[in-house]
Amino acid sequence: MPLVHVADGETRTLATDVSVADSFRQKLQGVMFRSSLPASYGLVFPFETAKTRGVHMLFVRVPIDVLWLVDGTVTAVSRLQPWTGFERHRADSIVELPAGTADAISPGDRVELRE
Repeated sequence: MPLVHVADGETRTLATDVSVADSFRQKLQGVMFRSSLPASYGLVFPFETAKTRGVHMLFVRVPIDVLWLVDGTVTAVSRLQPWTGFERHRADSIVELPAGTADAISPGDRVELRE
């Protein structure tokens, strides 16, 4: 199932190898301990409600782009650096992508996981 970016009437595929972190353990681990991420990789963290949520980079070896979403609309975009990065924003879903994947994404854009 692809993860797509929708903005200005255009649709662009962000990732085709998408995992959904739907258990507590998967959400806790994220992309920790990985030495690389394939260019087509995306990890989606769904939550029940929108609230301020943090992403840390402890034990994450590669830079990543992080999207915070509320109802599919991007509320924040960040590039986090290995080991030291940390950000908090409001979201009901968080998406982690290889660094550079989110360069053209801005708050207000839509990101959707399509079947």
